[in-house]
Amino acid sequence: MTITTAPTAQTGFFEARLPRPRGPLSALVVRALEEPPGSFPSGRAQGLSGADPFGEDLQLALYVCYELHYRGFAGVDPTWEWDPGLLRLRRDMEEVFLAALRAGVPGGDDVHAALEGLLVEDLDAPGVSHHLKDRGEWWQLREYLVHRSIYHLKEADPHAWVIPRLQGQAKASLVAVEFDEFGGGRADRMHSRLFAGLMEEAGLDPSYLYYLEIAPAVALAPVNMMSMFGLHRALRGALVGHFAAAEITTAPSARRMAQALERFGAGRYATVFFTEHIEADAVHEQVLRRDVVGDMLDREPGLAPDVVFGVQATELLEERLGDRLLGSWRAGHGSLLAGLPRR
Repeated sequence: MTITTAPTAQTGFFEARLPRPRGPLSALVVRALEEPPGSFPSGRAQGLSGADPFGEDLQLALYVCYELHYRGFAGVDPTWEWDPGLLRLRRDMEEVFLAALRAGVPGGDDVHAALEGLLVEDLDAPGVSHHLKDRGEWWQLREYLVHRSIYHLKEADPHAWVIPRLQGQAKASLVAVEFDEFGGGRADRMHSRLFAGLMEEAGLDPSYLYYLEIAPAVALAPVNMMSMFGLHRALRGALVGHFAAAEITTAPSARRMAQALERFGAGRYATVFFTEHIEADAVHEQVLRRDVVGDMLDREPGLAPDVVFGVQATELLEERLGDRLLGSWRAGHGSLLAGLPRR
């Protein structure tokens, strides 16, 4: 397979459709959003008690709630964003999700050790980018792009919420990193646009949230975590920890993904999303460690456990996603909820 043409990703405004529910919680949310605001049922939602915090139903319900703070959905009144009844349900689901994240990580307050640990790769258990670089198949790489589209088509948006919650050098440096993520002032260089171009080169639909319907909970959970951290000032340290973890680990995996695309005969237009991250995130890593995390903790040393939590929660959810992809592929079947639709 050879990819040589320049990307022509869609640039017009696109509104995603509400997804089909995956259980009682997501059904409650989706059906409510089909009605006028103010009609959300009172009382504790059925299905919340005993709900799997990482399961399809709760994660989709959370994702739909959070999406109201981004671009929303076609036909959904935008004033649903601040509907008190819907916010109460979101809060209850967040408590379940947050408790599971905290229970799933060791915790601690040694930020240096948490960040340094990200630089150590387990060569006995290579990850998704290793697999795709060395032996992955083209259909597997396309599936990977679909999973990642749930975040990368809104890349850096969740992190923008933490800007007004920081001070001094931490704020200035995080804004500098975000400026790069948003293309340095050039719309065609925004990372979300570069990813859309990559998807189109791979024969996938680059429309925003086009694949939400078939993206499993393990792909939704990392984005839900970012949104939750970003929307809560109390979790600002966790969002900074997550952002630092993402930037530290991206450059090596981006290099392998670029090599994977080259192995499939991809041209430079297809690899630009990943090659951009090789350089940018190597710089961002140092800025986040020294100027964002360092300055924030100089001002608010009590946030150290939250930073560690953000790092560890990111690792936890990325490992879950990697296990889903590699486990499915080794078993000889796809990792999405349904096969990729033909365009």
